[in-house]
Amino acid sequence: MNAWIAIGATVLGCYAVKLAGLLVPADVLERPVVRRLAALLPVALLAALTAQQTFADGHTLVLDARAAGLGAAAVALVLRAPFLVVVGAAVLVTAGVRALAG
Repeated sequence: MNAWIAIGATVLGCYAVKLAGLLVPADVLERPVVRRLAALLPVALLAALTAQQTFADGHTLVLDARAAGLGAAAVALVLRAPFLVVVGAAVLVTAGVRALAG
């Protein structure tokens, strides 16, 4: 039963956030600070999620094959490779390091 309570709370929370976003006056959304924040916030959240998924395992800090894959993706991005090449490089390097590590 606890799972259904969590699901219901999540549904209500999502609806409340959506409703709050719709109730914000248009002049607030036109402010330069809000526009800049709206442009930068997704990038910051994605970077934080990437770092957490790459360097954390539960409550411990790790440096494993995922970090090598992220490094390969960063090199491919610096070289201005297409997106699929960036993802492919990250996958191949991560798999290669895991295979070599045993």
